[in-house]
Amino acid sequence: MTTRLTILLAGAAVAIAAPASAQLLAHKDISASIAITIVQTAIETCKANGYAVSSTVVGRNGEILAQVRGDNTGPHTTENSFRKAYTARTFRITSGEMVERVKKDPTMGAIHLTNIIANQGALPIKVGDEVIGAAGASGAPGGEKDEACVKAGIDKVADQLK
Repeated sequence: MTTRLTILLAGAAVAIAAPASAQLLAHKDISASIAITIVQTAIETCKANGYAVSSTVVGRNGEILAQVRGDNTGPHTTENSFRKAYTARTFRITSGEMVERVKKDPTMGAIHLTNIIANQGALPIKVGDEVIGAAGASGAPGGEKDEACVKAGIDKVADQLK
């Protein structure tokens, strides 16, 4: 055999014998207790301010981790709080920022995706710069009030989001 062919065969043998350098992903997720605390705090904060809301926390894949329909809320508020949270998680922005994006580009295609909504009232939940979920609320007279209640919920668990 020629030297060149021997080197090629040896290289092929090493490539086949070497294990693939697969690497597992490591990430943090929102626990059930954190999700429940966020939802409960959001609802209680809004109630203290005279607003009846429903609240939802979604995880990194947009799945519902905790959802409560608040006392005396309309039936649509659970779905709306979920869609707000899902939007915040999907785009890694506040749902209020989605409102601004749609105002700038009303033909934005993403707004037609399932569960996406341009409605203020949700915030992403982060560990450092990584978005691991989102929380939303619906029912207060104005999305900024929903968002303030959600912020109170996230702030309550901020020390655990590290």
